[in-house]
Amino acid sequence: MDDWDTRIDAVWADDALTDAERITRIDALAAERSDDDARALFERAGARDSAGIEAEAEVLYRRALAEGLDEEHRPQAVIQLASTLRNLGRTDEALEMLRAERERGGAFGDAASAFYALALVSSGDPVRGAAIALEALAPHLPRYTRSVTGYARELVDPPR
Repeated sequence: MDDWDTRIDAVWADDALTDAERITRIDALAAERSDDDARALFERAGARDSAGIEAEAEVLYRRALAEGLDEEHRPQAVIQLASTLRNLGRTDEALEMLRAERERGGAFGDAASAFYALALVSSGDPVRGAAIALEALAPHLPRYTRSVTGYARELVDPPR
């Protein structure tokens, strides 16, 4: 991890910062990079998203994705953008993005499932949302993985 990453991580880890202070510090670090730097755009978006400034965050997330993020930050940006869209009332778009990200799998597959479940609840399908969340959780349980997976599936496809 380079010095810039370390400084970004330190800003995110500082719980004493207000939302405005966090945005100011992230923006200052982002200014060290070019205006079209995908990672800097992503961090700026995240700071605004965290502060509840979703409309500004959306624009920055889209720019970050368009500029090309690495495979560590791309799925995070997709998930965070989809969450922002859900908060903006654009649930169908959020569901589409999260469905695609879940299908990609990878290190953020369970995170995509969690946000997909939230979007399903927002769209009026809480039972399917619960099933998705339980299926994502099941492999992490110390026991009962098979049972929880089976019950989750029964939520959306009850036995006859």
